[in-house]
Amino acid sequence: MTLKKLLAAAIATATMSAAAVSAEEVKIGIAAEPYPPFASLNAAGEWEGWEVEIINAVCAAAELDCVITPVAWDGIIPSLTGQQIDAIMASMSITEERQKTIDFSDPYYNTPAVIVADKSMDIEPTPESLAGKIIGIQASTIHQAYANAHFGDADEIRVYQTQDEANQDLVAGRIDATQADSIAMADFVNSDNGTCCEIKGAVENDEAILGKGVGAGVRKGDDALRESLNKGIAKILEDGTHEEITSRYFDTSIYAE
Repeated sequence: MTLKKLLAAAIATATMSAAAVSAEEVKIGIAAEPYPPFASLNAAGEWEGWEVEIINAVCAAAELDCVITPVAWDGIIPSLTGQQIDAIMASMSITEERQKTIDFSDPYYNTPAVIVADKSMDIEPTPESLAGKIIGIQASTIHQAYANAHFGDADEIRVYQTQDEANQDLVAGRIDATQADSIAMADFVNSDNGTCCEIKGAVENDEAILGKGVGAGVRKGDDALRESLNKGIAKILEDGTHEEITSRYFDTSIYAE
């Protein structure tokens, strides 16, 4: 076989391999625990919510065949590095600590962290105001890391497996306050269960802990998938799809550069 034919055969093989990779299912890991309005199971047992719609839109824009794959939150990064899933899109903030283990796409939303407490309590989102209080925090989150770093004078930092459990204890009066994402907590305080409580304000930003927004996590070195997801994110931001989906869930934009 001539050199020209060898090169042609090599190019054809590479093209077919690339097509095969792009045709493979991409398992997008989300937290198995409900996190409304971002992701939760409906009565039919189907996942729905803002982030679920964003996942579907990003994958369609990137021409990826994605399958939503629920994974317990505290094991979601090991599931990625262990190749049980291919990417994480579960409201995971881009932090320096996580970037030691995994890579991230560009951000697809960015909102502040807030303190929520009973309406009757005179609490501000500061270490001084939360001194001596019992604070409920979801495990393995940026909020747990933030509380450990900034609320050392709290009476107790009580850790929960899900934010919903922390919210339930807040309603029951077993904790004084909780810290979580502003959008998720806005949904809670506007619900029938959360009428007792209100958002007391955003905590002071600590980018090293709270991160640079929420992105899709991928395995170290998986640049092809990361770039595909970046392409999809950029496209839905540019063509208005991101804004259209957001308008059906929130009153304001949740994307800030």
